[in-house]
Amino acid sequence: MTVSGPGYSPGLKGVVAGETSLAMIDGAQGRLQYRGYPVGELVEHGTYAQVAELLWTGEWPTKTDGAHLGCVPLSAAVVGTLRELPPDSNAMDALRTGLSTWGAEAGLTWPPTAEQARSVTAVAPSVLAAFARLRDGLEPVEPDPSLSLPAGFLFQLNGSPPDAAEARALEAYFIVGAEHGFNASTFTARVITSTHSDLASAVVGAIGALKGPWHGGAPSEVVNQLHEMGSPTEAEAWIRAALARGERLMGFGHRVYRAYDPRAAALRKEAEGLASVASWLQQAIAIEEIALKLLAEHKPDYPIKTNVEYYAAAVLQGVGLPPNLFPATFALARHAGWTAHALEQATANVLIRPDVRYVGPAERHLLPD
Repeated sequence: MTVSGPGYSPGLKGVVAGETSLAMIDGAQGRLQYRGYPVGELVEHGTYAQVAELLWTGEWPTKTDGAHLGCVPLSAAVVGTLRELPPDSNAMDALRTGLSTWGAEAGLTWPPTAEQARSVTAVAPSVLAAFARLRDGLEPVEPDPSLSLPAGFLFQLNGSPPDAAEARALEAYFIVGAEHGFNASTFTARVITSTHSDLASAVVGAIGALKGPWHGGAPSEVVNQLHEMGSPTEAEAWIRAALARGERLMGFGHRVYRAYDPRAAALRKEAEGLASVASWLQQAIAIEEIALKLLAEHKPDYPIKTNVEYYAAAVLQGVGLPPNLFPATFALARHAGWTAHALEQATANVLIRPDVRYVGPAERHLLPD
């Protein structure tokens, strides 16, 4: 039973549960900044390694500072754990399980540190790539630490370095996915950190929250839905029927944004440089225009705009990832934000333990038979 009243908001909607210096989200104006820097500028001029360091340390490292974050090798225990998983395991389960094994070996202590954050962020792509190859009957590929984290992930997946356009597109995806305030998985990581648990536990818990399709599964659903729509000439009838049934259009609408998602704008620009999805992207752009027009007609007083997942689908397809790896790849990008929030939580820690209103039966007693 849902009870509303003073001091209670279902899902904590509108409740300020903390303060952060990491990301500023202005949903009304469609703005997102990491420590004051607009996300579009970070995509245009920065790398994921620089963005991660900005989140972890508060300072922007220039390229001459040697800011680099590459993938690292896996231990025999982690690879052994991944080998024991059923090949049809969910990729998010594999990532969570591999990192749990890594955490057991790492012996991390509280409070979390920036060095711990770098370590778990660097090992995660190696875990996911190794699982993806093992499930296909292939052996894991040793990482090339000279490559950036996104490029190194593609190298370990495919066994060969990605081309420049693919590496740049995935770099952009990692940057826009790095951080986004007190979303469900990030809040989970902060709750775990607040108990004085270790950073690996916080990340593993965050992955569990992100696995839920209401949080991290939308890009693959965008692909499925666009496939169902068919051509742009068929899209209008499909969308009208879906809206009449009360169904959600994947890639549109957001809990926070009432304007065009700035992350979507950045990814669309990067997707335009990927020849492998040129025809798909042209169709997606045409359908987007139709969808935005019909959504405005359907709910004229409630703006529903394109969100990041719409063009994330184009980028992730364009770099050759299968849809069943989309959510777990999002988790790789979000490691920088999860771990930065854990660091921030630990600096002025208070155990996160909200109150709850009891709505069950009044006091009652068992009577003898």
